Amino acid sequence: MKAVTWHGKRDVRVDEVPDPRIEQPTDAVVRVTSTGLCGSDLHLYEVFGPFMTPGDVLGHEPIGIVEEVGPEVTGLRPGDRVVVPFQIACGHCWMCARGLPTQCETTQVSEEGMGAALFGYSRLYGSVPGAQAEYLRVPQAQYGPIKVPEGPPDDRFLYLSDVLPTAWQAVRYADVPPGGSLVVLGLGPIGEMCCRVALHQGVERVIGIDLVPERLDRARLRGVEVFDLTAHDGQDELVAAVREATGGRGPDSVVDAVGTEAHGSPVAKAQQQVAGLLPRPWAARLHQKAGADRLAALYLAIDLVRRGGTISLSGVYGGAADPLPMLTLFDKQVQLRMGQANVRRWTDEILPLLTDDDPLGVDTFATHHLPLSDAPHAYQMFQRKEDGVSKVVMRP
Repeated sequence: MKAVTWHGKRDVRVDEVPDPRIEQPTDAVVRVTSTGLCGSDLHLYEVFGPFMTPGDVLGHEPIGIVEEVGPEVTGLRPGDRVVVPFQIACGHCWMCARGLPTQCETTQVSEEGMGAALFGYSRLYGSVPGAQAEYLRVPQAQYGPIKVPEGPPDDRFLYLSDVLPTAWQAVRYADVPPGGSLVVLGLGPIGEMCCRVALHQGVERVIGIDLVPERLDRARLRGVEVFDLTAHDGQDELVAAVREATGGRGPDSVVDAVGTEAHGSPVAKAQQQVAGLLPRPWAARLHQKAGADRLAALYLAIDLVRRGGTISLSGVYGGAADPLPMLTLFDKQVQLRMGQANVRRWTDEILPLLTDDDPLGVDTFATHHLPLSDAPHAYQMFQRKEDGVSKVVMRP
């Protein structure tokens, strides 16, 4: 089958790889009909290469048709249309029973000290072949896949795999009080959907901050108040402007939807680039022992949020030696919540919104639909923020 494979920094290819097959009685094989390109995939494209192996299959946002199921998968049958969450979880362990499938004790990648296995996301998360492919082997299929109705186009349900539950959890974790305000840093796919979810959930004041004109325009059209990062002379001026717009205190809550590749962190960026020049085993050890993120967005969130407010991190961070302003966090009494989205915890709340009324605008959320064969171009375009790209969906 055809699949998108990693071969090095900024080098992805569409290769012929072996077809997946049933390996465990709880497996299923799904024929992928659409698959998303996620901002997290760009971390593999750019930063997390030391944890990748050439030939790794990428991707973790699929929808498709069940082709085959193992003997212990009783809730699915061939022909079912399913969305597959990006994490692999059993549904019955102590963590899953408490709504934390990202920490599933059945699939935890304990040898790396990490949580539940993820599709297409490096050896840190189990080196599980990903979903940017014609077919996908789905472990723990007795729990993971979400059956969805036939009929509507793939985009109606595709984002249940990652974007929607990630944004939903980020807003829930932000814990905006009634009548309160929320700032979302970064208006890529997750940040933009956070704004839509927050408005739908009744957050009174939603403010988005970014520096890409097309992203600012998309958010503004949905009723979001936007601030252009480039229109202010430094962070202090931006913080002052947002504080003035939020009663002089700052927003009640901030969602950081940017993560480890934030603009404005030159030293950490240089360290990441140097690590990328080392042999992969050396670079991986450096990253795990002394790695640093580009923390400009997190520092901005800490500066912006009002005293006693909440910061919700949905952007991916991976550094092991990040300096945090602990005095400021403690003095401001900031609540900090974070983590990979616990997909199945939120899907029952989200599914009723995927109706013909489409209140979250999922049908038109993607800016680009491309064949899987164009994946190298899609990655390059997305990484460079060209052609007004916000969300790419690929079709095998």
